[in-house]
Amino acid sequence: MRFVDECPLTVQAGDGGRGCVAFRREKYVPFGGPAGGDGGRGGDVVLVADPGLGTLYDLSHLRVVRAEKGQDGQGKDCYGRSGRDAEVRVPLGTIVVDVGSGEALFELTRPGERRVVAEGGKGGRGNKHFATPVDRAPRRAEPGVPGQHRELRLELKVMADVGLLGFPNVGKSTLIRAVSRARPKVADYPFTTLIPHLGVVSVGDSRRGLGRSFVIADIPGLIPGASEGTGLGIRFLKHVERTRVLLHLVTVTDEPGRDPLADYDQLRHELGQFNPEMLRRPEVVALTKADVTEVREQYPALAERFAERGIALRLVSAASHDGLDDLMQELLETLLL
Repeated sequence: MRFVDECPLTVQAGDGGRGCVAFRREKYVPFGGPAGGDGGRGGDVVLVADPGLGTLYDLSHLRVVRAEKGQDGQGKDCYGRSGRDAEVRVPLGTIVVDVGSGEALFELTRPGERRVVAEGGKGGRGNKHFATPVDRAPRRAEPGVPGQHRELRLELKVMADVGLLGFPNVGKSTLIRAVSRARPKVADYPFTTLIPHLGVVSVGDSRRGLGRSFVIADIPGLIPGASEGTGLGIRFLKHVERTRVLLHLVTVTDEPGRDPLADYDQLRHELGQFNPEMLRRPEVVALTKADVTEVREQYPALAERFAERGIALRLVSAASHDGLDDLMQELLETLLL
């Protein structure tokens, strides 16, 4: 299934049913009076947060979601049945934006959360409501109120505790595979990851009830200019906004002009350009690919350079699992602060 994190959605709530003009006609009741029932209320369009969904792909094919119209009122004081609501299931982290005003209406962040995006119309009153001492046989009733119509845009921001950040091919996908059951594609070329992947990391002995867990998100690799739309960045930087802790991954590479500290500074720059508030998030920095001899040899000097900036540089390897347990424990402790 394709990953879709933004799509338009048109919603139309049900119209209210018409009120009825009717009179009580029974033997020996010559002046029975008005007996027209009210119309039923139109159905609402409701969004429901479903933790089993991870993409808006299914909704990208919908043109209009319509709720049922309320039933018209009938004689003998019979009220019309209310229309059924139309439920639309969306992933956790969905933001609903009104296209007309550009206003973000709400976010769905809790499993099973329900929010009405279009209200059904009220049913019209039957003629019995219009009887007066002067007019005891009114021949008028109300039409139903039209249901609300809305043009919406749904935006998905993945829900995770920790966001993985790094340039392409620093080992983000390999790391998330090593610490969780997430299985993103891993290959030796840029932009292997084209969609965010979520993995649940368990720390401690969860089988004995002594462990804790958190969700980590593998964000597609960033490059200079990502905050302005270069590469894949601006589409996916928004997915980092919900994370509480940032894990910066850097590594030693033979690409001209690349340096782990410079890469870290560039990542921070892109974050600040996209959302300055993200620069104040707690962060952990790790040097990956510790199983490579060149990386291990350069680590002491790099750790000293980072320390001069007040940053503790961790050394890890997703391939050999060196340092991963300590790194995950530190992330958990940072989340609990």
